[in-house]
Amino acid sequence: MPLIKDKRIVADRWCYVDDDAPLPAAGGVIVSLVRWRAERSALAGRNSPLGVLLNSDDRAEDIAADLAYFEVVALEFPAFKDGRAYSTARLLRDRYHYVGELRAVGDVLRDQLQFLARCGFDAFEYAGKTPADEALKAFYEIEVVYQTATDRRRHAALLRHDSSNVFLNGTCG
Repeated sequence: MPLIKDKRIVADRWCYVDDDAPLPAAGGVIVSLVRWRAERSALAGRNSPLGVLLNSDDRAEDIAADLAYFEVVALEFPAFKDGRAYSTARLLRDRYHYVGELRAVGDVLRDQLQFLARCGFDAFEYAGKTPADEALKAFYEIEVVYQTATDRRRHAALLRHDSSNVFLNGTCG
């Protein structure tokens, strides 16, 4: 499955490790929240990059105090219609000021990419049917947004009242 990071296709340097599997001696690993809780001190003491995977029913608060340990937080989308990870991402970025990689995993489709980026995701394990290089266009398709988000784009209400958007005839664009 292709990894899109910072709006381009990249090689994935992370390895998911099952709860009962041994950890590799080196390299970045992503473990479940269950494993993190069970082996916190051993995992925190590793000299390799560490990430955590949150299931859709896990909460941002569950890892808030430990965010400094994680270079990546992966949030699961078990189905296209399950959007709980959007809220978790927004909380991690805005409330808890997480600055590491925020990765969308699971049923991540083309039509979600721009919305996921607006909520703070910067990496996506793309599962869509459209080729990944074509799916990259989704990041640029919507020019005007209607609400504030983590990406801090200027929304329609602000643009409407911006004097630089006034046409010569005095109307707003």
